[in-house]
Amino acid sequence: MKKLKSKINRWFTLRIHPEGYHPEGSVVAKGFTMIELLIVIAVLGILAIAVLSTFNPIEQINRGRDTGSRSDSEQLLSAIDRYNANRGLWPWQDEDTDPDELTDFDSPISEDFPTGPTCSMLDNLGAERNPQCPGTDEIKEAFIARLTSTSHNDLHIYYGGGSGNSVYICFNPQSKAFSQEAATRCDNAPDDFPPGACGACPESLGKDENCICLP
Repeated sequence: MKKLKSKINRWFTLRIHPEGYHPEGSVVAKGFTMIELLIVIAVLGILAIAVLSTFNPIEQINRGRDTGSRSDSEQLLSAIDRYNANRGLWPWQDEDTDPDELTDFDSPISEDFPTGPTCSMLDNLGAERNPQCPGTDEIKEAFIARLTSTSHNDLHIYYGGGSGNSVYICFNPQSKAFSQEAATRCDNAPDDFPPGACGACPESLGKDENCICLP
């Protein structure tokens, strides 16, 4: 065991000390050769490329934004469903005689869309933002401000109207992972799926052809 340790120490000594240096003895030390250094640098470069390809920082940022858009879509859908269950109307209707369908899929959700004759959806879901509107406080003002921010990925709403159809909230994915999910969903999209969500998703921050749609 002592002989093995001695050999290992001598090997490191030969590699670490510069050529011509004699550390307390007669051993003539040698530094790393140029070829050895180039091999080490090449290996480190390959490892760095492998790590960056696995943990692509841009992809991770885009995936985080897509996750935020999905969370916002889920919250908004829940608020719409609660409003409909409590009032018997959709939040873009002032009266039950107003049209219930929403087919302008290209227009993003905003302060003014979708809207009824008097109240917009966000007015009805917010906290008494307009004296003429119910203001049910289903969503907070901070949430509304985030949805309508110019830096937020646009959300789009679609409802074909009538019973048995779903209200959809959609967004254009930015990350590869969410884009793949959208393509898989489009391969088996339900009959009431928004027209344009597959193959012609409205472009906001994303660049893919397919939308992520909830539910």
